[in-house]
Amino acid sequence: MKRKVDSQELSKKFDELHRKNQESLLGGGEKRIEQQHGRNKLTARERVHLLMDEGSFEELGKFVMHRCKDFGLDKEYYLGDGVVTGYGTVNGRLVYVFSQDFTVFGGSLSETHAEKIVKVMELAMQNGAPLIGLNDSGGARIQEGVVSLGGYADIFYRNVMASGVIPQISAIMGPCAGGAVYSPAMTDFIFMVENTSFMFVTGPNVVKTVTHENVTAEELGGASAHSMKSGVTHFASANEMECINGIKQLLSYVPQNCEDDAPRVDYTPSEEVREQLNSIIPDNPNQPYDMREVIDGIVDQGSFFEVHKNFAENIVVGFARIAGRSIGIVGNQPASLAGVLDIDASVKGARFVRFCDCFNIPLLVLEDVPGFLPGTDQEWNAIITNGAKLLYAFSEATVPRITVITRKAYGGAYDVMNSKHIGADMNYAWPTAEIAVMGAKGAAEIIFKKEIADAEDSEAKLNEKVDEYTRKFANPYRAAHRGYIDEVIYPDQTREKLIRAFQMLENKVAKLPKKKHGNIPL
Repeated sequence: MKRKVDSQELSKKFDELHRKNQESLLGGGEKRIEQQHGRNKLTARERVHLLMDEGSFEELGKFVMHRCKDFGLDKEYYLGDGVVTGYGTVNGRLVYVFSQDFTVFGGSLSETHAEKIVKVMELAMQNGAPLIGLNDSGGARIQEGVVSLGGYADIFYRNVMASGVIPQISAIMGPCAGGAVYSPAMTDFIFMVENTSFMFVTGPNVVKTVTHENVTAEELGGASAHSMKSGVTHFASANEMECINGIKQLLSYVPQNCEDDAPRVDYTPSEEVREQLNSIIPDNPNQPYDMREVIDGIVDQGSFFEVHKNFAENIVVGFARIAGRSIGIVGNQPASLAGVLDIDASVKGARFVRFCDCFNIPLLVLEDVPGFLPGTDQEWNAIITNGAKLLYAFSEATVPRITVITRKAYGGAYDVMNSKHIGADMNYAWPTAEIAVMGAKGAAEIIFKKEIADAEDSEAKLNEKVDEYTRKFANPYRAAHRGYIDEVIYPDQTREKLIRAFQMLENKVAKLPKKKHGNIPL
């Protein structure tokens, strides 16, 4: 017999959990602030001035104060109400910023605090410039009740309206918990600082009460946890200075808005043949190599800026420049899980592809993929749906798209990784490329099963059939005969071919069928 749920009892339990969560974030007052600043935390204004070009920051709403007079708030007023907002330039380009101040009511969000943030968000959209949020807040201001919750919803709504219109970047500089986490989650990129910032929906005290797990704030939602395990954050920085410099570097690759082109830097053409690429692929097709070496051999020297480096390491994504032109790179990583696609890799790749497509950044795909990762864990956690996200993202993208197959391109993963069949503009293959349904040994065992079984020396017959299959299918030439590969090129020619191809595709125009929006398999 089922136990009848007492709604009053359940309501009291949730009230207690919310109270504990808020206490863990805002409790401690001055002591908490002192502890955090003892760990190399900067003030809200110091962060803004480090980010902006010297003398460029113009503050908005400097004299705004909260309006609530309940629960003792009528005795405490602070100019700015816990958030610094305004605009300025980063490397000469306009940006808008808000920086929460934990020293004012724990950086908690009030009605006026939210209004200031909403104002800069709307200005950023109207004027087509990136928005940067420096988050350091204990959450909603309890004394204001539903008004503060409404303030969060106002921000969330504008995050969605701004998505794909302007780049949105979040830096988590301190606590970010409860409903507050959903604004950064809807922005394009998240930065976190090790040991001083954390994100979670419910804090360690609540987790202990509900699940009886003992976990610290850092273990539960710190920079390491979210950069390696959950993938919530794209960048984990050692300190706040490194975090702010990372934001500046990221901005150098992205345009101001969806109607702008990605920035370019001056480039003087020189000898573009990169001979080091000829020796990267091992003779043994099962031996790993680092795809980052291929990337470094193709792009402008020192220009690769990796995103999500510590999460789903079997795929590499990031920004780079080729002949001064900003591009996005997606590459399988043979050095991790043989470069297979799994759930995390598919979601990581899809998210990055969609960002690049939003903001007119051409895509380069470096392919060495033996297939999708098998296993009950993957199947039961929806590798089908999650793998389809990457397929959907590439198929939907209208920016210039080029693929280089360096080695394996097996099975359905060949289709997913920006094949000609899903709209890639140019597809190249190195002579080492193997484009087939599966590996030669597995294929031979299936196709020639009877012949191998009937042979006097079954092992010799298997090797013979493996060689036969390899000659026929495990090469790029059958695909090239069909036109699926535009050209088979030597590795050292790759950079030169890509420079010319991206120049040729510079004015590409592609329109999707008229519709409200597609329905990506979420």
